Amino acid sequence: MPAFRTRHLCSVAAALALTVSVPATAVSAATDSSTAAALREVMFVGNNWDGTADVIKSTGDFAKVGRINVIPDKDQRMAEINANPIKWAYFMAIRNSVGEGHDQFADDMYSTPDGRSVVVSRPSFADVVSIDLATGAVNWRFPVAGYRADHMAVSPDGTRVAVSASTANTVHVLDINTGKQLGSFATGDKPHENIFTKDGRYIWNMAIGDVNTSLDDPAWDWTKGDRHITVVDATTYKQVKTIDMRDRLNAIGLKDFSDAVRPAVFSPDESKLYFQVSFFNGFLEYDVAADKITRVKTLPKNPATSEDRTTWVNDSRHHGISMNPDGTKLCVAGTMDDYATVVDRATLQEGPLVTASKPYWATVSGDGKDCIISESGADQVTAIDFATGQKVTSVPVGDHPQRVRLGHVQAGWTGPSTG
Repeated sequence: MPAFRTRHLCSVAAALALTVSVPATAVSAATDSSTAAALREVMFVGNNWDGTADVIKSTGDFAKVGRINVIPDKDQRMAEINANPIKWAYFMAIRNSVGEGHDQFADDMYSTPDGRSVVVSRPSFADVVSIDLATGAVNWRFPVAGYRADHMAVSPDGTRVAVSASTANTVHVLDINTGKQLGSFATGDKPHENIFTKDGRYIWNMAIGDVNTSLDDPAWDWTKGDRHITVVDATTYKQVKTIDMRDRLNAIGLKDFSDAVRPAVFSPDESKLYFQVSFFNGFLEYDVAADKITRVKTLPKNPATSEDRTTWVNDSRHHGISMNPDGTKLCVAGTMDDYATVVDRATLQEGPLVTASKPYWATVSGDGKDCIISESGADQVTAIDFATGQKVTSVPVGDHPQRVRLGHVQAGWTGPSTG
């Protein structure tokens, strides 16, 4: 994974603020016991640069089960892009900025409750598609507003997906089986992470603003755009409230901190939100009811990491955070510092720093015992034991793994019949 970012884009591209792809883990559960008996729990690993998703075991040795091509319609999509100068300009902007010289084909993904399809957001193609897991064919396609699709979230019942349209400041909510839009809502600049509350009542969206400019010094923070959390009713898609962390950061003396909320995870009772912000090697704790930041955890810096913020990929320093099911441990991906670590939630004491090559995401294994990180710089996923903080194993995957999600496939599935 190269350490540079192309800065000189065409005039259209210069207006973009395209986000990286990457926190709460959701499982598309079976709807009844007979369906559950026919399903196998797995993990989907999105290989963003080569347009594939590796399917691995959700526990144990995390061995590979199969692989999916998530861009079977690439020729058709590219013909459309090449025929439209505006789409072509944005496509190239994605390649030359957030893509670090690569196209972004697999950002986020969730399986359908019946384990027969996987739904994938594809940044470079500005769409969401459903891929039939048996045949590898496209079931449906939904073009998002604007020119880039980003992070998704799935509802607790597995029937709806929310996807960020990052250049349109919009989140679409789709029926996972049909691709029909059920609703949408406006966000801050460059919507990124989406989280459904566990009761399915609300959706939280985090807008991260412009992350592909060189104006990374705190003095230029005001140029990064309108960054806030938007909370909406998940039935009506009407705004319930917004939360701008700027005032909350200022209140505790952190005026030089970015208010761009990156990956985030709720505590099991959803009373606390743990989140990362641009440029910071650590995370913060936010009390939802009190509406204030209650604790700040600074994690170690890697002496080998440049202090030049413009060299950090898309304003990230640490990008990826998850929590074990009982809420006692956090797992943090120290992206630019090349490590991951398990942190005790009560004391905020970190465990061993597990060496990793640009870890880009953190999630939880199917049995809840391990933290799973995607090592985008080494093309592998690595399991870290929540109890000990020690590495368990690493499994090779495709080019530039980013999002890792729990899901289901049909029992006996090993890949599409078309290969």
